Amino acid sequence: MKKLALCVALALAAGGAYAKDWSTIRFGTDASYAPFESKAADGKLVGFDIDLGNEICRRMNARCVWVEQDFDGMIPGLKAKKFDGVLSALTITPQREEQIAFSSKLFNTPTRLVAKKGSVLQPTVASLKGKTVGVEQGSIQETYAKENWAPKGVNVVPYQNQDQVYLDLQSGRLDAALQDEIQADLGFLKTPRGADFAFAGPEIPTGAAAIGLRKDDADLKAKIDKTIADMIKDGTYKKIESKYFDFDVYGG
Repeated sequence: MKKLALCVALALAAGGAYAKDWSTIRFGTDASYAPFESKAADGKLVGFDIDLGNEICRRMNARCVWVEQDFDGMIPGLKAKKFDGVLSALTITPQREEQIAFSSKLFNTPTRLVAKKGSVLQPTVASLKGKTVGVEQGSIQETYAKENWAPKGVNVVPYQNQDQVYLDLQSGRLDAALQDEIQADLGFLKTPRGADFAFAGPEIPTGAAAIGLRKDDADLKAKIDKTIADMIKDGTYKKIESKYFDFDVYGG
């Protein structure tokens, strides 16, 4: 029994020695998704998610480290401990919840199709059959398009990041692009490169976005969830939101 007690004590001591103090938090982000995350002219990361992450770190007395990653590598990178959380407009889905945990909700925005102005395209199989639609690889939009459209004759083409989708949309290699509505509106349609394009058809509800976390980092999730709740309660969330949006992005 003494030997067992000693082993338990040593195990607990070892566990304590490696316990995370979270004085540094590394967030993975794909900087091609303005206004949520993108790069300013000086190379600095900017956006709604970036401001939220920096405020979360500040309140947790932690140093924020941002790790740039193509979106399709986010969950593998998180599981491989390349970073501690994914803060990059990551939608909560049952498939993702099988692999990782999520913080409480950060915002809830729908998906929209974008095409040339004057296009009669709609986000339906009947309208898109035989057409080519670009999506960001690893996104909820890719999952939606591949599950609902690709088996029925729509050519769904994934790209490593959203900027590549828009480049091929502009060049005419794509008939349409499927992405987050707010990202498409503020990050593309209301910029010079999106001048010839518009939303095509109604929105598609796709769920809320949150911070992706490893399942075994329950302590980090608890700290982040409390911090998000505090930010919403004291008005800080609204203050950050108002820098980017003139409407409620949090959603119901």
